[in-house]
Parts: sequence; C-alpha cells; structure tokens
Amino acid sequence: MTGMQICLVSLVVIVILIYAGLYVPVALGLVSFFGVWLIRGDFQIAVNLLTAAVGDSIKVYEFATVPLFTAMGLLVSRGRIGADVYDVANDIFRRVRGGLGIATVAANAIFAAVTGSSIASASVFSKVSVPEMIRFNYGKRFAVGVVAGSSVLGMLIPPSVMLIIYAFVAEQSIGDMFIAGIIPGLLLAAAFGIAIFALSYLAPKFVGGPAVLGEYEQVVRLSLWQMVAKMLPVVILIIVVLGGIYGGVVTAIEAGAAGALIALIIGLLMRRFTLRSLWEVLVETGHITAAILFLIICASMYSRMLGIAGLPTQFGAWLQGHELGLATTMTLYIALLVVLGTILDTASIILIVVPLFLPAIAPYGADLVWFGIVTVIGAEIGLLTPPLGISCFVIKGTIDDPSISLFDVFSGAFPFVLIMLAVLIAVVIIPQLSLVLL
Repeated sequence: MTGMQICLVSLVVIVILIYAGLYVPVALGLVSFFGVWLIRGDFQIAVNLLTAAVGDSIKVYEFATVPLFTAMGLLVSRGRIGADVYDVANDIFRRVRGGLGIATVAANAIFAAVTGSSIASASVFSKVSVPEMIRFNYGKRFAVGVVAGSSVLGMLIPPSVMLIIYAFVAEQSIGDMFIAGIIPGLLLAAAFGIAIFALSYLAPKFVGGPAVLGEYEQVVRLSLWQMVAKMLPVVILIIVVLGGIYGGVVTAIEAGAAGALIALIIGLLMRRFTLRSLWEVLVETGHITAAILFLIICASMYSRMLGIAGLPTQFGAWLQGHELGLATTMTLYIALLVVLGTILDTASIILIVVPLFLPAIAPYGADLVWFGIVTVIGAEIGLLTPPLGISCFVIKGTIDDPSISLFDVFSGAFPFVLIMLAVLIAVVIIPQLSLVLL
C-alpha cells in the first residue's frame, strides 16, 4: 500500500474505532503509530514519532492558557455567577414573548465571555433556566433546546478554548482569534433571540409560556442596585480578561491567570466557595486539562503521520487540479465538519481536519483567522447533533428529569442547528463579519 492509501484507510479505521466506543485520543494514537510503521516499514521510526509528539506537542508555553482559562470558567460556574446573570436577563426580558428563552440566550452570551466553555454553560443553565421556564409553562423541548443551542456561544465568544486550540494548530495569534470571534458570536446570539421571538408567534405550542405576560409580575423584580450587584463580578472579569488582551496590557496567558485569580477572589468575597468546592475545581481543572493535552498529543501524532505520507500536499494539489475554487472547497469542508460533528468533539475535529485543509486553502489566499471562525462554528454544530451531541447529553444528565428524554433535547435543539448553519453561511459569504475588528 502507498502512503496515501494507508492514510485513507486510517481515516476509516479511526471512525470505526470511535463508533466501537474507543476513546478518541487512543484511536488517533494507535492508528498513527501503526500507520507510520507501515509507511516507513520501521518500528523505531514509529517509536520516535511517539516520543517526539509527547515531547514537542505540549511544551509550548502558550498551552498554559488551557488550564488557566479552564480554572477560571469552573470558578465562575461554581461561584453561581451564571445564575446571577440569568436573574438580571430574566428581569429585563420578562415582558417579551418568549422572554425566558431570550433571557437564557442573553445570559449565556454574557456567561460565555468569562468562561469559554459550552459544557459549563449547558450545565449551569440546565439547573437555572430549565426549571424556571417549565414553571411558567414553556414547552419542555423548547426549554432544553434553548439551553442546548445557546450553550454553543461559549466556544465562539472569547475567551474560548477552541479558538485557542485552533490558534495553535494554524499558528495564528490567540488575541486575533479572540477578536475575530466577537461579532460572529454576538450575531449568533442575536439570531437565536430573534428566532425565539418569531417562534413564539409561528409555533406557539412548541414555545409555550404564560398565557398572559402579566403573570411574570408575580415574580419579585430586582432593584437597580440588585442588578448592578449581580452583574458587577461579570463586568470586572470581562474588563480584566478581554479588556486586558485587547488593550495590550496582558498576554492571553496572563489574562487567564488574572481572570482565574479574580474569579477566586470574587467567589471568596461572596462566600460561595468551600474548601471542598475549591478542591473539586482544582481536580476538575486537572482532568479537563489532561484530557485536552492528551488529545493534542495524539492529534499531533496523526498530523505527523499525514505529513510523512504527504497527504496534505497531495490533497491540496488534488483540489487545485480539479479547479474546484474556494467556494466549492469551503462547501466540502463545512459538510465534512458537520458530518464529523456527529461523532467527534470540537477539539478532535479541529486537530484532525484543520492540518489537512490548511495547505488546500492556502493557494486561494483565504484568511486563516476567518477560516478558524468558520471551523469553530461548523464543528460546534456537532454539539447539538446525534449521536454524540455532547451539550445535549450534558443537559440530559444535569436536569435528571425522567419526563424529558434525550430525544426531547435533540428535538428542541434542532431549530438552533438550522440557525447556526445560517450564521455559518453568512460568515463564509461575508468574511468581514469576523475580520472587521482586526
């Protein structure tokens, strides 16, 4: 078999192994190891590849952003700041049709600016907003669908771990990626809000809600001071983290460290942490960081195997030879992202697919920052689609309500998948949506 044939077979084998239940990094690592062995016919070269991948992949200083932003997100989540933000958004949108759904989207957008984690958003708002919406007679599918859909904002609105990972893979500035994610993230949040308002008229049975908007008045309203007090921690974190990066005061790594420290101080001042909860944050940060870095190591092995076989170069030459053009190439790329999203998590997709397509789009002069935003949005659709749909599984596990099935969660999230596709198409057609602030 030629190197190209081995690489193509390896793709099929990886998918089969993942469907069989093997952990994604393990599947990548095993296939990469044996792939290099077959391509070069030398066991020692395969061993050297493994050694180099472990030694070189994660020794980069910038990878410190992963545990720092992860810790900050967990501290904010455990400090119940997300619940405070939701209370404020709920008070603001209480008189609008579909108001609690719009409040969930608004709160998720703000929460995303200090966590960068879709999973954290899904977990927090499953506990906070779903019971509240059900209490006011919103449809169960709509309630869980709103939480699932808006949770993806955590991976697009900076700071985002997925944008950081793409920046490493494509050798782009983390700060540029963060800036590029602002407008698409806000556009997606606005599209969700408008869609919810429209659905409240077009599909009232699906959305549900109180028969009379005045029923919200039975809820005690927040005073201006209470709203300020609840929003102040979030505002401080956004100013420190995003303001520090965009203002050139701190690097992305320093911003992550400052954000984690301030989130810890805020939580302690508000007396929302115990020694046990702080220990759980540290342990969970270690677990998440280890999982991400292990995935990066194995994806690095896979990328090196593709490089040894010359697949990226040959693939790029094949696309150019067929004169597909940038539009057709991007269409194929997005279709691949959506398909892979049904079986892989976002980080895996970025680490596997991006190295393959970067050489293919380079001759077209496409901006790699824009390409990264397209990649993250496309891969994020997988968070809401079966059979993997990580956000949907997190919501189902968090609400622990036997009357809401996993099918209900996926069904409720489907309208938001369509909205994400529409926003993705808009970003592809109008690159300036992601580049105008740079």
